[in-house]
Amino acid sequence: MKYFPLLFIVWFFSCSSPSTTEKVERKQEDFKKIDFHSHYTFDRDFLLPLLKKWNMQTVLVDVPKEDLVENDTMWTALKKQYKKHPEQFFLCTGFESSNIDDPEFADKIIAKLEDDFANGARMVKVWKIHGMVTKDSSGHYIQIDDERIQPIWNHLSQKGIPVLAHIGEPLQAWRVLDEKSPHYGYYKEHPEYHAYNDPEIPSWETIIAARDNWIKKNPKLTIVAAHMGSMSHDLDLVAERLDKFPNMNVETAARWGDIVLQDPEKVRSFFIKYQDRVLYGTDYGINNPFDATKVANDEGNRDMIDKRMGLHWQYVSGNDSLLFDRGDFHPMTHSINLPDSVLRKFYYENAMRVLGGL
Repeated sequence: MKYFPLLFIVWFFSCSSPSTTEKVERKQEDFKKIDFHSHYTFDRDFLLPLLKKWNMQTVLVDVPKEDLVENDTMWTALKKQYKKHPEQFFLCTGFESSNIDDPEFADKIIAKLEDDFANGARMVKVWKIHGMVTKDSSGHYIQIDDERIQPIWNHLSQKGIPVLAHIGEPLQAWRVLDEKSPHYGYYKEHPEYHAYNDPEIPSWETIIAARDNWIKKNPKLTIVAAHMGSMSHDLDLVAERLDKFPNMNVETAARWGDIVLQDPEKVRSFFIKYQDRVLYGTDYGINNPFDATKVANDEGNRDMIDKRMGLHWQYVSGNDSLLFDRGDFHPMTHSINLPDSVLRKFYYENAMRVLGGL
């Protein structure tokens, strides 16, 4: 009887598996891939062989913070990495808005971005400090739909430059820390973004409403809402926005834990219905220069990335019960067996379209 709970779980997921065709073994290396959201700021000997194993290019994404010195250091490193392996990487720049009260704010940002485009950038990132961290001189949190930022969006719309928008956080950030949540480890390590502890931070609803208003105001701007649009806990909310905003796309980086907790049939239907607008992303990266005393850390990072990319592939391509074990979080689910045509869009074609390559 002690094995009954495990047997029940296996039975449950076998009965609730997606109504798909019989299992077909597919080789991941036969599918081109682009990780639309990565942070491989610094190189390692293992990086290119690992990416080639997965037949994968990646977008190197800048993370613009309020620390301008750190921003410059990281952007310089990203450009170096990109220029070292231009066949492997795409480059995504970014900006922050701490100087938004400067009358020349928008013009200066546009000039900075134009220089970044000249150096290879093909996309712009805006980060969650919009809405959660950065304030103007009046002490108000700067939301992404602030009119003082609008000239930048107008410029990017005219140039056809897409925007990767990490606005807001998972709803869990505004809740009591929960050890069973896939976000527990992150907020344990980054309490500054655990909004529950800081009632001054605007609500999740306020930030998402501002994000929605921004998308509505910029219908000609191609937007990829990072991390499933900060609505990864409920794909119905994501679907509602995709239906409402034709210029909006989403990517999966760092939100697989939320995705696999939802009904596999529902997830499969979502990926198929919005097959032209869901992109593969991981949020994996290498954020420090090489340190010979920490080789073991590098090996651990390599193995973690390889294992989790494998879990992602098993989940979207397989047709079996799956223990989604990432160490700190290990729910039982069922893979969703997407058709080959959908896998190709998810892993590669949608990203190339957004980046201007198709």
